[in-house]
Amino acid sequence: MPADLRMLQRRLRFKFNDPALLAQSLVHRSYLNESPEPGTLSNERLEFLGDAVLGLVVARWLFVRYPDLPEGRLTELRSHLVKAETLAQVAERLQLGSFLVMGRGEEATGGRTRTLNQARVLEAIIGAVFVDSGFRKAEGWLVRLLEPELTDLGAGDLAEDAKSRLQHSAQQRFGMTPRYRILDTEGPDHDKMFTVEVTIGERSLGLGRGRSKRTAEREAAQEALAAIETQTDLEDLA
Repeated sequence: MPADLRMLQRRLRFKFNDPALLAQSLVHRSYLNESPEPGTLSNERLEFLGDAVLGLVVARWLFVRYPDLPEGRLTELRSHLVKAETLAQVAERLQLGSFLVMGRGEEATGGRTRTLNQARVLEAIIGAVFVDSGFRKAEGWLVRLLEPELTDLGAGDLAEDAKSRLQHSAQQRFGMTPRYRILDTEGPDHDKMFTVEVTIGERSLGLGRGRSKRTAEREAAQEALAAIETQTDLEDLA
């Protein structure tokens, strides 16, 4: 197995029974005219399948996680999770663009970082995982992979966001806007842990940690909200 495929499997935290499926999932159609090997296939069929698997996994997760939400709201949340921009963020976290096999022209015009290419290669990998190991394993792997996005969805899109509530409260009570600052990042690019501080004026009121900046900022905002809940003056805060 090529070293880059071994590296990608470690990054994905999934070991393929048939690594050739993973290799095919990385082939952009622009490469076909330049391929020295006749019969080379692009990742488009796997992308088609992965799109369907992704939609089903996300729909099932939402259905079980939020039993009281109406169909319309479930549809909105699923659309948010499966849209190209969200998938491209996941792909960027995994640095999938660096593994894409594409034509020279596509690469020269920024193809490795293009949102649509990043989203599609992730869907193709999802399809490859499904073909390789079946739905149950694909579902478990995908839910783990999307953990930061699922966490953000539950906290930020189902209720009023803590950051919004903090901003409203800080402006109403103190006439100031909260500011967020990253204090520390730990871990490799595809699995970072962020520590964020939120301040109002010169006062540090909350710290948060999470696998995305949004999650860490939300936790910091929640801590700050608890600190200022009963205070009307920043000087009264410990």
